[in-house]
Amino acid sequence: MFFVRVAVLGIIPSMPPRLLKPSPPTAPSLTIEEVRIVADLRVMHAKVQELFQIIDALKQRHSGKDVHAYSDPRLLADDIAKVDEIYLWFVKLKEERDRPGSK
Repeated sequence: MFFVRVAVLGIIPSMPPRLLKPSPPTAPSLTIEEVRIVADLRVMHAKVQELFQIIDALKQRHSGKDVHAYSDPRLLADDIAKVDEIYLWFVKLKEERDRPGSK
């Protein structure tokens, strides 16, 4: 807590020189494309979790009948088509992962 507070205030406490030396990297550096895919995947994981939580809450609070009664039918159909497309992409990834010799 103290270090966070002083870092926010712009005050850096004096540290022994041995703690200030950067350590050599143990793994090779990532390329720009590798950094991009890692960042994209992190966003994807967060958004999938967010969508899952929203749908879970809707399912717990409302019946499917109510969802149909109060939603815009065209918008709901579009959402369902998008989720179907996402689902099929994940199924394809799973099949590629599970294919013998793919690892």
